[in-house]
Parts: sequence; structure tokens; C-alpha cells
Amino acid sequence: MNAIQDSARLARLDLNLFRVFDVVLRERNLTRAAEVLFLSQSAVSHALARLRDQLGEPLFVREGRGVAPTPFAERLAPEIREALALFEGAIHRTRGFDAGRDVGHFTVAMSDMLEPSILPALVARFRERAPDARVSSVRLDRARLERDLASGRLDLAIDVEQQTGADLRHTSLLQDTFCVVSRRRRKLDVGAYMAARHVTVSSRRTGLAVEDLVLSRLGYQRDVTVRCRHYEAAFHIVSSSDLLLTMARRRAEALHALLGNHLLPMPLALPPLELHLYWHRQVDSEPRSRWLRSELLSLTGSLLRAR
Repeated sequence: MNAIQDSARLARLDLNLFRVFDVVLRERNLTRAAEVLFLSQSAVSHALARLRDQLGEPLFVREGRGVAPTPFAERLAPEIREALALFEGAIHRTRGFDAGRDVGHFTVAMSDMLEPSILPALVARFRERAPDARVSSVRLDRARLERDLASGRLDLAIDVEQQTGADLRHTSLLQDTFCVVSRRRRKLDVGAYMAARHVTVSSRRTGLAVEDLVLSRLGYQRDVTVRCRHYEAAFHIVSSSDLLLTMARRRAEALHALLGNHLLPMPLALPPLELHLYWHRQVDSEPRSRWLRSELLSLTGSLLRAR
């Protein structure tokens, strides 16, 4: 296809179709995408068909009860998302960003262990600052993190510090120290800690938990006899056994007030647990994303001051 034909094809493109494409890519389901767009499912399907015809490439294929992007759509998605962000940014700069009007639906990924500490305070803050916003907390998938942030499926993510590609931005969100949860008060030195049996919490099926990863770097390996998915369950296990639980002190203090047990100092000098806030470079300067990042940073700052 020559340059004249390319120009003619671009002139016929309806930019609204790219908004439909972006939402379908994020939701992976035509019914949910239609709800977000306030359209009928048939209108969404028709829009995708028009875009497919104009681009000359298939965009989505059926997958279970939803749809999955084709390789062409995956390659197209970051550029489309960046272009939409530029349009939105231009509008916000022209009329001024208004959180109550412009936040819309905000999706943040975090682990199951973080959600009880962060999400309630986040929802309360949004009720005050952006009462019409809709908030979704979803499980963190590290393998898909960059792709989901690039497509707009996620706005932000909260996770431990990790190696990332050049397209991801991140900043330190908060730090916490480790403590040890025990059924009874005891003097705990390194020898007693390593001789004890332990319960650990992880949302993943396999792999080292955060504290075991830190311990392994120091040359230590614990005897972990129970692995579970939630700290509430681990607290109950500790309260009826001699197992020890190692976890971030902030979350331990919140559960301690409800479930009891004793919080003991960590006998090893472990580096602090540091959580980072992640976003994609294409929304680096976008007013909505900047506001959301500022709110989360302010929120965690107030949580630390309240400790």
C-alpha cells in the first residue's frame, strides 16, 4: 500500500473506535466493555468490526467467556494508549483537571496481603476527594504487570521493589520493618528463631516469601511447615501452636489488636520491607495519573504519621 492510500485510509478512521479498542483490551470482555462505554454489546462488536476492516488486521479472538488480543493488537495497544493519553492530557490542560469529574474508574493492583492495610484508607480518601470515582483493587500479576499498565488495564500497581523494564516508572511508597508473631512471650535470639518452626504467607503457589528471600540473601533458611494465603489465617495458626510468623510490623499491629498473640522483635538485622508504586511511562505527565500517584503517596505518608 502506497503513501496516498495510507493517507486516505487514515482520513476515514473514526478516533472513537480506538477508545472502544482500548476499553475492550482492558476488560477482555465485550459485556463489561459495553458497560464502561455506556453502549450496547452489539455496538461494541460493530465498532471493533469497523476498526478491524479499516486496519486490515484481526484484533481480538474468543477466549473462554471473553476475548483476547491478537499479536497485532498487542503491538498496537501501547501506541494507542499513549495517543489517547495525549488527547486526554490536552483536554485536561485546556479545561483544568478536576478530580471529582475526571478520575472515573481507577484500578490498582496489589497483593492480597496489602489490600486490608491500604484499600480501606484509599476508598475513604476517594470518597472525600473524588466522590464519583469508582475504585477496583485487583490481584497483582507480576508476569503481566508491564503489559497491563501499558494497556491501561491497570492505572497503578503496588509491589515490593523489583527489576523493571525501561517503560515502567516507580517510586518508593512506604517502608516497614519485620517483626515476629508468637503465641507466647519469649526471648528470641537468632539460634531460637532458626530452631523454631514457622508459618509463612504468600499469594503465590510456589517460590520464596519475601522474608525468606531476604533471609536467603543472608545465608539463612527457616523450617517453614505451613504456607497459607492470608495473615488472618496465619495469626490463628500461631495462636494455637508454637509456630512463629514473620511479617511486616504495621499489618501485625493491626491484626494484634483483633486477634492477640505477642509481637516480638526480629532477632536478625533485616533490611526494611520497601513497597513501590508502579506506573507506565506513557502516563508520566498525564494529569489524572499524576493526581492518583500524588494521592497514594499522600495517603501512605499519613498512614506512617498515624503510626
